[in-house]
Amino acid sequence: MATYRLAVIGGDGVGPEVTAQALKALEAASSRFGFAIETTDYDLGGRRYLATGEVLPDSVQRELREHDAILLGAVGTPDVPPGVLERGLLLKLRFDFDLYVNLRPVKLLPGAPTPIAGLTPERCDLVVVRENTEGIYSGAGGLLYRGTPREVATQESLNTRHGVERVVRFAFGLAAARERRRLTLCHKTNVLTYAGDLWSRTVDAVAQDFPGVEVDYVHVDAACLYFVTTPERFDVIVTDNLFGDIITDLGAAVQGGMGLAASGNINPERSAPSMFEPVHGSAPDIAGKGWANPVAAVLSAALCLDHLGEAEAARSLEAAAAGVIPTLGAMGGEGMGYSTAEIGDRIAEAVAGGA
Repeated sequence: MATYRLAVIGGDGVGPEVTAQALKALEAASSRFGFAIETTDYDLGGRRYLATGEVLPDSVQRELREHDAILLGAVGTPDVPPGVLERGLLLKLRFDFDLYVNLRPVKLLPGAPTPIAGLTPERCDLVVVRENTEGIYSGAGGLLYRGTPREVATQESLNTRHGVERVVRFAFGLAAARERRRLTLCHKTNVLTYAGDLWSRTVDAVAQDFPGVEVDYVHVDAACLYFVTTPERFDVIVTDNLFGDIITDLGAAVQGGMGLAASGNINPERSAPSMFEPVHGSAPDIAGKGWANPVAAVLSAALCLDHLGEAEAARSLEAAAAGVIPTLGAMGGEGMGYSTAEIGDRIAEAVAGGA
């Protein structure tokens, strides 16, 4: 029987609440499908930073590396300055563990309350593959004459052939395995001529190894329009770090809200653990009230299982999560028909029962 070591970072706000429900579903799946999960909890996030001044101690990072995957709830509190946790924890793990693929499904599940009138699940089932370790988030740049009328700020986008090619190749492989076999490059080549040219030439070159995949291109501003009007035109989208960050939040809205948006930060070579997290944030204003929707956390756990090679178990989590959506009422908040824990119980029961 396979055993997977899972590092669990509940984090702040509603993070521990939704993570607990994902773990219920994982436990049910492990019992049903015949594998074991060993969890280790780590106290990381805004609470720890405020108490100790530590974000990610080296000793903890070494321990995290020894796991098969990381399940993250959410981090962030209003008392922690912007950038401290983002750069000191989330981006540091992405860069140090080489989690160069950010995987964001945009899938409208039956019963989810999309704001797009007339949109059906058949028209919205795509995946965004976002480059996760380069681009504008690499940290290159600086300030001159800060606080003076002559202040200058630079923020550079770094794109390497190596970094672009490996994420593009991952995206092609994903597209080749899907039914529609279509890949779209999303960039801004008419303005960002140097980086855009690198991305375009790389896609053209890698496409030669995937003759069965149809390839097209869309500017990022046009992609925002098409996400709303015709999401069915997309199957797999590959894009850079900044553009991917923006369009996936739009995708989350289209698919029913942040409470349904899952993500994976993937190291395809498995030289370090991949990290899986819902994208809704810590929502400190509703922490402890039982109003947080745990479906995104469960769907993130499904991505984790798929990455670990437990595809059937992953499908059972997604099916169970999809099954509760039509009965929830509001997608999080006081009007939700069930509490966070009750939704988690219903999902776990469905997984155990063969959903």
